[in-house]
Amino acid sequence: MKVRKSIGETTFNVFNILFMLFMIVITLYPFVYVFMASISDSMRLLSHTGVLLKPLGFTMNAYTMVFRNPNILTGFHNTLFIVTVGTVSNLFVTCLGAYVLSRKGVPWTRPIMLIIVFTMFFSGGLIPTYLLVNNWLGLGNSLAALIIPGLVSTWNLIILRTSFQSIPESLIESARIDGAQDFTILFRIVVPLSMPVIAVMILFYSVGHWNSWFGAMIYLRDHSLFPLQLVLREILIQNSAQFLASDASSGDLEAIGESVKYATIIIATLPILLVYPFLQKYFVKGVMIGSIKG
Repeated sequence: MKVRKSIGETTFNVFNILFMLFMIVITLYPFVYVFMASISDSMRLLSHTGVLLKPLGFTMNAYTMVFRNPNILTGFHNTLFIVTVGTVSNLFVTCLGAYVLSRKGVPWTRPIMLIIVFTMFFSGGLIPTYLLVNNWLGLGNSLAALIIPGLVSTWNLIILRTSFQSIPESLIESARIDGAQDFTILFRIVVPLSMPVIAVMILFYSVGHWNSWFGAMIYLRDHSLFPLQLVLREILIQNSAQFLASDASSGDLEAIGESVKYATIIIATLPILLVYPFLQKYFVKGVMIGSIKG
């Protein structure tokens, strides 16, 4: 039997749909604008004002110029290295810490967790952290300075620890009876059973590394080590067309700089947009599993 909706329910549904459509439009339009601007003619784009829903004279010159520039390609390579090595390192160390803190019988787990949680609210400060990384650890002007200091996220560690605690202790005890050691239990039993949460951790860590630029700005001095986001920052803030198009005539530099900025934004954003749909299905499930103790 079909149940008729009340006027209030119908009104709410209509309002909800209209509101969501409005949010989609205002969220999607900046991406549309940037993409259309990146494939538009530079001179026409410079003189254009208002809404942009189609390219102003289709051209791929901006992308050609971006990929020809060694700074962009080097930044892309550095970012891929940071994301790959950083995410693998983050995940490995976080899994080790979460496993130890989730096992029964391990001494001092409560005081250790209190110390870990304390770091979520209080830190040593920017200057002491810089001195520690740059001077005392000797990681200044190296890509390791962007990976090692943030090797473990406290929030991710807590989520993963809670997920590991939901795995039945009897399963782990059975593995121990069969002669399995802790590393075997972790990587052959615990981690495979926690793949939704692991997928969320991969997403959190990789997006964090991909978007990060502040650490690179502080610790890196060699331009050959700059990640893509720091190169993009220089383009957006300094608006240095010469930085990207030294072979262009001076009259076209400003116009070319605008097109190249938009093309660079697309190149910097597109990889994460392509990766997210493959992990999105794990996102809600993984966070819920990691936030509720079974």
